[in-house]
Amino acid sequence: MMENLPGVAVSGLELWQWRRQALAAARAALVPPEELDWLLLEVADLDRLALRLESFRDRKNIALRLSLPELNQLWQRRISDRFPIQYIAGVTPWRNFSLLVSPAVLIPRPETELLIDLAVAAAKAELKNGDWADLGTGSGAIAIGLAAAFPDATIHAVDRSTAALAIARQNAQQQGFAQKIKFYEGIWFEPLEALKGRLCGMVSNPPYIPSSIVPTLQPEVVQHEPHLALDGGEDGLDCIRHLIETAPNYLRPGGIWLIEMMAGQADTVAELLRQNGSYYDIKIYPDLAGIERFALADRC
Repeated sequence: MMENLPGVAVSGLELWQWRRQALAAARAALVPPEELDWLLLEVADLDRLALRLESFRDRKNIALRLSLPELNQLWQRRISDRFPIQYIAGVTPWRNFSLLVSPAVLIPRPETELLIDLAVAAAKAELKNGDWADLGTGSGAIAIGLAAAFPDATIHAVDRSTAALAIARQNAQQQGFAQKIKFYEGIWFEPLEALKGRLCGMVSNPPYIPSSIVPTLQPEVVQHEPHLALDGGEDGLDCIRHLIETAPNYLRPGGIWLIEMMAGQADTVAELLRQNGSYYDIKIYPDLAGIERFALADRC
């Protein structure tokens, strides 16, 4: 990010004093203090060691992407409004990428990274160079992960949000995958009519939180992240049911159906896949915390 620094500078002592005050405010508000240093790494000409040792205190000038009053205003928004740190920084790490994010998109979570690993492990050789779909792409994280994992494949990324697609396209461009990912505005498979029966794989992190639970989520989530990407209907499974029902029309025989879901939904999702009759080798996989998080199946 340092290439974007506009040349605003403060003394090391000024920044050190501000950081000490900001850390105290974070602890008082029960905001993880490590978020502050993550933000400083994004906006200031500093490294982790300098922050940890506070050795930057003696520097005469430290370049910032924004002024200290502007930085303070943003940090106060994190404390007072519970505005997510990723939106403040405008980027978030995901796999080995640094992705642009805004309130138009769900912040990519670390557990979602495993979707890419599962797709790679499940894909037979003949599936790795065909067409794959990322449905509900949001920031484009999954599409970019698939493009990196399958260099000979074409990735088709769909989202109903114009604002989300703008972010996704920017991320694909910045990460060097603009030519490998095709973007479509629409709902689930609807824009992919021309790909019926051709998809090697479908990967999705759909809305899966029951409507009644959404208001109880962390304030960072419920107040600032797009509810369109969170609310999965009365039982949280509206979108997943739709993907189970419609995917057989688009997946080729042996094609992969892979989604992320909420804790407690695995048994129902597996049963829905079995009842559909178009899937085999249905498997449930845990995330790193041991929660049953992912469902994978092959198209008959």
